[in-house]
Amino acid sequence: MAKVKKEKVRGKKFTFDDFELILLSLPTVIWYLVFSFLPLFGLLIAFKTWRVDGDFFSSFFASDWCNFENFEFMFMTSDAIRSLWLTIAYNVAFIILGVVIPVTLAIMVSNLYSQKLGKVCQTAMFLPHFMSWIVASYFLFAFMSPDKGLFNSALTALGLGTVDWYGQQAVGYWPLILIIMNIWKTTGYGMVVYLASITGIDATYYEAAVIDGASKWQQTTKITLPLLKQIMIIMSIMAIGRIFNSDFGLFYQVPKATSQLFPVSMTLDVYIYTALITLGDIGMSSAAAFFQSIAGCICILIANAIVTKIDRESAFF
Repeated sequence: MAKVKKEKVRGKKFTFDDFELILLSLPTVIWYLVFSFLPLFGLLIAFKTWRVDGDFFSSFFASDWCNFENFEFMFMTSDAIRSLWLTIAYNVAFIILGVVIPVTLAIMVSNLYSQKLGKVCQTAMFLPHFMSWIVASYFLFAFMSPDKGLFNSALTALGLGTVDWYGQQAVGYWPLILIIMNIWKTTGYGMVVYLASITGIDATYYEAAVIDGASKWQQTTKITLPLLKQIMIIMSIMAIGRIFNSDFGLFYQVPKATSQLFPVSMTLDVYIYTALITLGDIGMSSAAAFFQSIAGCICILIANAIVTKIDRESAFF
């Protein structure tokens, strides 16, 4: 039998190129360590009755373990359960509209003949993404101010009575107002993502469709939408992972924290904040954040498993 000679495997020498790559990745590694991994230590606060005793570590060791008592306040009252369902209901609307509207606008912008007009539309729709909810709430207040708002001025000019938009009288309007504000602020970002995907579609598909006599509607339904399916599913799965979270600025700042509007703006994050202000126990807020993270992770896994069963190629992982 021929003897098989074992070749000695020599380790790769550390080169200057490797040092450059490590140097380039260092800021990212530091960012993840500081903002993603070190804060995980704070999850232990969810299982403690927090008592301030000097610095953070002194307070941590001085606080007593309370097991799952901090989680009980999220389920012990009817207001907590209602805020949980309200959060889910709003997010379902945001997920559906957050796909339909940006995809529609992206397709419309991609079909504009004027590139300058397309860039103007992109900028106009993307600009609200960079605006804070505090600024947005004052823009809305200019329209809905009970005294000199544009809406009440228009109603007065038409001979109709004014509406106290931030009072009990207008509670029924606010679910629609909050949904519109969320879509107004977030549509631009989603539209840019889908528009980038449309730009990456091979133009020969459309050229062949035009030769075959396909209309714009047929090109959209037979080429654009099928090729956007994967990114639409991935964006939806990512949004489902945040179904137990709500934008605190939208639901607290935009309604001006008006107690009369709490029936339609008391989402889980607003409920946690008001409970924290009342009780002053950060262990409860940490428990709520822990619950939202775990529940969101489970939702992503379930949604991805369902997509895998239906269309494995479109799954997130």
